[in-house]
Amino acid sequence: MSTHDSDLDGEVREEGSQLLPFDLVRPDRLRWEWGSRVIDDEETTLQGVWRHDGSSWDLSVFRVTEGTVVVRVRTPAGRERFYGTLRSEARSALSKLEAAASWRRTA
Repeated sequence: MSTHDSDLDGEVREEGSQLLPFDLVRPDRLRWEWGSRVIDDEETTLQGVWRHDGSSWDLSVFRVTEGTVVVRVRTPAGRERFYGTLRSEARSALSKLEAAASWRRTA
């Protein structure tokens, strides 16, 4: 799969293989199989879904444990990428996402 630099109003940046609409200090990229299995677990809860206005990018945040979350980024082509991170780190990043004019919370 080829990677292309993406810039949706300066908010989606690709650095190597990491593609997130906000900066996280140390996100762990998860394999698709593992990420999809984790978010389907009965103890995992959906915390929110955001959609980029003017494109088909969306982002979902799932609480996995007391201290961790999984972020799912879905591309316009339907590809999914999963990232694990600390809940405390995600909390500050999500406040930036909420404030971004081009991202709208849908759930």
